[in-house]
Amino acid sequence: MPLHPRLPAVALLAAACLAGLVSAPAQARDQDHNHNHNQHHDSLDQQLEELVRTPGGPPGVIALLRRGDHTEVHRAGVAEVGTDRAPEPTDHMRIASVAKAFSGAVALDLVDSGRLSLDDTIGKVLPALPEAWHAVTLRQLLQHTSGLPDYTTSPELQEILRTDPHHVFDSRRLLDFVAGEPLLFPPGSQYQYSNSDNIAVALMAEAVTGRRYEELLKKIVYRPLGLRNTSLPQGFRIPEPYLHGYDVVPPNPPEDISTLLGASGVWASGGIISTPADMTRFVSAYASGELISRPTHEQQLTWVDGASEPAGPGVNAAGLAIFRYTTRCGVVYGHTGNFPGYTQLVAATPDGQRSLTFSITTHVNQTNKPELLAELRNIQENFVCALLKKKH
Repeated sequence: MPLHPRLPAVALLAAACLAGLVSAPAQARDQDHNHNHNQHHDSLDQQLEELVRTPGGPPGVIALLRRGDHTEVHRAGVAEVGTDRAPEPTDHMRIASVAKAFSGAVALDLVDSGRLSLDDTIGKVLPALPEAWHAVTLRQLLQHTSGLPDYTTSPELQEILRTDPHHVFDSRRLLDFVAGEPLLFPPGSQYQYSNSDNIAVALMAEAVTGRRYEELLKKIVYRPLGLRNTSLPQGFRIPEPYLHGYDVVPPNPPEDISTLLGASGVWASGGIISTPADMTRFVSAYASGELISRPTHEQQLTWVDGASEPAGPGVNAAGLAIFRYTTRCGVVYGHTGNFPGYTQLVAATPDGQRSLTFSITTHVNQTNKPELLAELRNIQENFVCALLKKKH
């Protein structure tokens, strides 16, 4: 979800350095079933160290591998430039578009309780939205096949952020920025990731319950899962301690942009703050369908071709507010996200017994750093392989 007022260009040095980071040896190490645990641990940690040393790479990275009750922490770099503090599982961070999985959790719970149907339309639930959008269903919103224009591409919104990065938007009026635009394609006819979709999902949830989305998150997601360090703020501040997020454009020093933007302008599509520990608990429950009934979960796991933003490891497919990542070692379900200063991946096995959270402190996507994204995805796939590996 790139909303940076001055989105950095791809660093030329990054391309040169990444060309020298050969991924094959890392994969070979991962596929060697005879190495001991310490060698495996060193291999993963070495890949993270290489990532933070890469020009344009993150100042900090932390990955949690959870198998049952055991959590393995891998990290490199620092939580804040200028200090020697390592990233911690209890550090707060912006989870970016992983917030879309939370809106999915809320909506699917309401489907279970009968207050929403996947076939409910914008016209039925949110008739005040543009008539041209009325045929779009909740299912299409959750699967990014709605055709809704993405409000974050609005020149008006971007100009507001350039002028006042801490501007407090009315989160419930964000779709006004594209209200005069038609659908990009007939609903359900193709996949196109749009931040507008999850704003509409949250508005639907509010409309049928009469409760604020923030309260629904607490009732449906945070409390049942014990997520004590997860919130959806309106402002720009992040609770302490937190992972500082950076704009990294060599040869300039990393610029701390952790609090550059407020959360009101992204809201249900990307405004949530959480911790690696909380995210690990969330994705285990979310991927396994712990929060919803089996029939609803089966509907959620109906796939179309489509990648998350940024793309996750392996071959991506889109379900309802969840993505399937088919790696060379097996399948995990989850979500990715990027926001100025942060890039996220959360994933878990279909039974929720094993999970991975992978957080870096700079934003990396296909637009700003394509070579670095390719390397990041490769490392993430190696971590998925480590997660799925059977004990010997």
